[in-house]
Amino acid sequence: MHRVVVLALDGVYPFEMSIPVRIFGTAVGEDGQPLYEVVTCGLDGASVATSADFALAVQHGSEALESADTVVIPPFVCSPGEDREWLPEGLPDALGRIRPEARIVSICTASYVLASAGLLDGRQATTHWNEAPRFQRAFPQVKVDADVLFVDDGRVLTAAGVAAGVDLCLHLVRRDHGSEIANRVARLCVVPPWREGGQAQYIERPMPKPSQSSTSRTRVWALERLHEPLSLSEMAAHAGMSVRTLTRHFHHEVGMTPGQWVAQQRLDHARRLLETTDLTVDVIATRAGFGTGASLRQRLAAAIGVSPTAYRQTFRAKDAAA
Repeated sequence: MHRVVVLALDGVYPFEMSIPVRIFGTAVGEDGQPLYEVVTCGLDGASVATSADFALAVQHGSEALESADTVVIPPFVCSPGEDREWLPEGLPDALGRIRPEARIVSICTASYVLASAGLLDGRQATTHWNEAPRFQRAFPQVKVDADVLFVDDGRVLTAAGVAAGVDLCLHLVRRDHGSEIANRVARLCVVPPWREGGQAQYIERPMPKPSQSSTSRTRVWALERLHEPLSLSEMAAHAGMSVRTLTRHFHHEVGMTPGQWVAQQRLDHARRLLETTDLTVDVIATRAGFGTGASLRQRLAAAIGVSPTAYRQTFRAKDAAA
């Protein structure tokens, strides 16, 4: 059984700490047997303070890391100043207990721990979007991508803020056991199996002033015409804006360009049709505006890593079982 060890450090955020046990602990095989063993450890097995008004009585010390197949480090309260603040006493020795073949996962600002320990040198990684500029300045040797929800760089994986830890843990279940089991876990936990887009949609942006025009009317218009070619100039004309102004408003209101938004809506529409109808892939591709089945297959594989047929079979199988 794959052993997941969650390393809880003083000041740990309880929500993020509970994500691995909730996601991995829900994953079972066809025989109903658990696929993962999840344990929580501290540096010395003593009580661990949290960011809330309670402490945790963990049952394991850092020796548990020696038998881990995956180590997850949730974020904890720490001033992001000098690097050494992210490596409290005893932590470097604890990290040294991790087997070379074990996966190491950070959630949110726990990426500072991995970077401070040199585990992200030369790697691509992410962290909470609000910390990304400071993180990049502190660790120029790390290739920071502040737009994504998580980064899988093989043995070392990093998740962005808070709930992105759910996305990454589901990704690991999918990587280990396939989409069907990962989708089952997501449904039992009442979370989406995957989320399109990245952190860009959550970055704080100034809201448009009430006097400014909105793209909402044009978005509704576009949704009714996903099966048709939708050029940027046509959308701008409908909104009564220049192409540049329309693009700026889309960035403010939905966090992406008009083209990216249309592509996402088409993919969402295609997925709904795959889940709820018996239409052929070619017909769905036409109705969703992809033109050909080959184009839909390419886009779906790029977005979620599966073919239309596999996607339909997965959801139909689960619906039939329900």
